[in-house]
Amino acid sequence: MAILQLNQQNITQLENKIAVPKYDRTKIKTGIVHIGVGGFHRAHQAYYIHQLLEKFNAYNWGICGLGLREADRKMYDALKKQDGLYTLSIQHPNGTIENEVIGSIKEMILAVDTPDLALKKMVDIHTKIVSLTITEGGYNFDSETGNFIFDNEAIQHDLIHPEKPKTVFGYVTQALRLRKTVGSNPFSILSCDNIPHNGNVARQMFLAFAQKQDSELANWIEKEVSFPNTMVDRITPVTHESDKAYLQTELQLNDEWPVICEPFIQWVVEDNFCNGRPQLEKVGVQFVPDVLPYEKMKISLLNAGHSVLGITGAIHGHKTINECMNDSVFSNFMSRFMSQEATPILDPVEGIDLEQYKSSIEERFANPNIKDSVSRICSESSAKLPKFLIPTIEANLKTGGSIDFGTFILAAWCYYSDKGFNEQNEPLEIIDIEKDNLHKAAKATQENPLVFISQRSIFGSLNENTRFVKKYTEFVRLIYAEKNIKKLMNAMI
Repeated sequence: MAILQLNQQNITQLENKIAVPKYDRTKIKTGIVHIGVGGFHRAHQAYYIHQLLEKFNAYNWGICGLGLREADRKMYDALKKQDGLYTLSIQHPNGTIENEVIGSIKEMILAVDTPDLALKKMVDIHTKIVSLTITEGGYNFDSETGNFIFDNEAIQHDLIHPEKPKTVFGYVTQALRLRKTVGSNPFSILSCDNIPHNGNVARQMFLAFAQKQDSELANWIEKEVSFPNTMVDRITPVTHESDKAYLQTELQLNDEWPVICEPFIQWVVEDNFCNGRPQLEKVGVQFVPDVLPYEKMKISLLNAGHSVLGITGAIHGHKTINECMNDSVFSNFMSRFMSQEATPILDPVEGIDLEQYKSSIEERFANPNIKDSVSRICSESSAKLPKFLIPTIEANLKTGGSIDFGTFILAAWCYYSDKGFNEQNEPLEIIDIEKDNLHKAAKATQENPLVFISQRSIFGSLNENTRFVKKYTEFVRLIYAEKNIKKLMNAMI
């Protein structure tokens, strides 16, 4: 049987094999420009908009995907070839797979090829929201001071040449300038990245850039533009060739870049938009006055829990998160971290049963069909741990609570950064912009156990806390001497 390429022309031939959009995609107008189209955006925000189109014909809220970097070309080419269509494969723990073609991405623009078109789309009055998944590092702030980093070449270029932007800050600021000039209402800037107070962070960084470039424009942005805080959640592992092969074999469908995800999905949004928003509450999105308790819960439990498993699992030689969860030492260690250290520092969360929430995390991590790699979870730990784990340690230091499990993970991270091989003598795939600095500091640990945690941009002033230093030094020495991470974890539980 012939394999069909996924695109709009072939969609009617596919509807007997897979769920396809029932709405008329020719009627869709772009209400959202999304910067940073990747797997997570397509499993999460684009999926929610697809549901809104499917159930309520919300034709004014289609998505235009926008890639600002050369690295976005592969995604651009894949979605352009497929008219924005892609397959979402929801992998259930019992082996059931729900496949659905998602149609909410109406168009794609690659700004490095067509910068004027990218600006035109953001300036268009139909664009009400510019949303972002640009990763933690994309917000360009110093993690020690919290200040915007001005001293890099692309930012300096955008400050001097606002009409020829290269960065997200240059593009968004120029688009707002042009909307202000013609008297249009601004768009809301909606961060969907996994960082605490993501809307507040986006607001601070965009305002810092704009203030340096054009103080009058910055004042207008400060007054008129909304930056809602959000909490996003859906585990979305990297797509593999085997995922594409499955669709070809099972459905005779060729998809250049399908998305794999878990069944669980959550989106909590601060109801603060300056130019309208889609009625996403109709498809399960929670709009609340304050996102903080939800995001703190998720970051302290789920994201930190991922790092707890990822770093120790990588050292031991586990390849995936579900493999870690199948090992009772690792799953029990994470459970103890969540109950003894993360839970006590959380505020009450309306409508959430914390014990049930923690159980759901364990079930999600154990899903045998997701196979989220530990290398992905460990990637960019220098950006993740200061947000996901270190605040929990700091909070427990203030209250006198337990710091054992969190501190052990930081000591293990030092060992991970130093050795470069797991306990099976296999090379570790370490993906981190600070990889070289981390390795250099970790390498000096055996002479001076405090070198690694003296990196203030990551650890702040933890190296000045006597209780933490004592515990960290103890764990570092044990890990380096024992060279058996699982044995040490087992002794702690």
